[in-house]
Amino acid sequence: MVWYNLAMENEQNKKTILVVENDVPTSDAIIAKLTLRGFNTLKADDGAKGVKMAIDYHPDLILLDILMPNIDGLEAMKQIREEGTWGKSVPIFLLTNLSPDEERIMKGVTRDEPAYYLIKTNFNLDDVVDKIKEKLNL
Repeated sequence: MVWYNLAMENEQNKKTILVVENDVPTSDAIIAKLTLRGFNTLKADDGAKGVKMAIDYHPDLILLDILMPNIDGLEAMKQIREEGTWGKSVPIFLLTNLSPDEERIMKGVTRDEPAYYLIKTNFNLDDVVDKIKEKLNL
């Protein structure tokens, strides 16, 4: 019974990451890596679903693709940032193949800070997890 209680407590202390990514192989790889490294995960496959899940569940951090159906990641980030204290402060990591020099990207990142990292989709998953742990002070 002691082990069960410790396991339950450990489960409750896990940080939750919302992965908003429409490319299934990419999202599956990210979720598998995060789960292996001890995180709880939530998944959405478009910007509108991502905003709803973010508002409903208040994850500890959001990985957000920029190019997605329905609403793109920049608009999703803007809507999340409008959700009170939590929305203004939740760390958001942007995932994209777009150049960070594109004016649209820079406007979105500047307007909706803190968008902490802009990560290309050819990232190393271990590096992404390390940055997440660093941001969440783990």
